[in-house]
Amino acid sequence: MTQPYFYQDPYAKTLTAVVTSVIGCDVYFDQTIFYPLGGGQPGDTGWMRLGDQTIEITDTRKDLDLGIRHITAAPVDALLQVGATVTLELDWARRHRHMQMHTAMHLLGALIDAPVTGGQVGLAKSRLDFDVGDLKLDKGVLTEQLNALIASGADLGFEWVSEALLDAQPELVRTMSVAPPRGVGDIRMVRIPGIDYQPCGGTHVHSLGEIGPLIVSKIENKGRQNRRVHLVFA
Repeated sequence: MTQPYFYQDPYAKTLTAVVTSVIGCDVYFDQTIFYPLGGGQPGDTGWMRLGDQTIEITDTRKDLDLGIRHITAAPVDALLQVGATVTLELDWARRHRHMQMHTAMHLLGALIDAPVTGGQVGLAKSRLDFDVGDLKLDKGVLTEQLNALIASGADLGFEWVSEALLDAQPELVRTMSVAPPRGVGDIRMVRIPGIDYQPCGGTHVHSLGEIGPLIVSKIENKGRQNRRVHLVFA
């Protein structure tokens, strides 16, 4: 199985890896810096370099059997062999924007005291859906509160806990649509001190100060109690 080096160092832009399997356009490595699609965050893109050859990686997905699947634009069976050593290189600007947005979505979730029913991390715009009940949301107030949290510059913390903790504290799971995986070992938790603490497998910035100002651009009605809140960079 592929070792997720992006948890060890989410800021690593390049990594030496060994090919473990090649199937058409799908390539697997012993380790990777490429985050696979999951939890509302898109899969990473970038390149692999083998000698003077550069191969584009157009998407990254999970594979329960072989590990993390790196998808190329065209079949690479004839170019790569199992055991070959390559250099992986992220489209770092894209990944870092996803890290900023994903962390900002945790802040937004902390400000709105309602279950999260869905979400999507994007480059220019992200969204979270909430089952708000009778709660009234104001985009101006949320924008002000959100940027105040960002301006605090708090550092994030990451830890791994047993499933028993979530069994004992089910309120830690805010996302109704994406529950943490069970039966696969410890669960990764993201802590923003004094603001948010919840399970999350995505990549995040080290400090809130990296995010920069954001705007809650729109709040949409998506059903009687469901509200979709959109975030954009200021």
